[in-house]
Amino acid sequence: MATFMDVHSGFVGVTEAQLKEAHARDLAEEAAEGVHFERAWLDPDSGKVFCLSNGPSKESVRRVHERAGHPTSEIYEVSIDVA
Repeated sequence: MATFMDVHSGFVGVTEAQLKEAHARDLAEEAAEGVHFERAWLDPDSGKVFCLSNGPSKESVRRVHERAGHPTSEIYEVSIDVA
């Protein structure tokens, strides 16, 4: 499984509760594509959301987000991890 970080725009003013709802929609759709969404982060001032997931491909991550109602084309495979 590969690790992916994706970025969504247009979430200005979104609350923590609304982000949790959006993340829950991803979780409800993920199994069909073999994807698992680990975490999501929000900057409500810029309207950017960042999602960390594991899955077989960028396309599988893209399809889950589309079915969950918040599509994005900005998906990056992050293969180097430094702690």
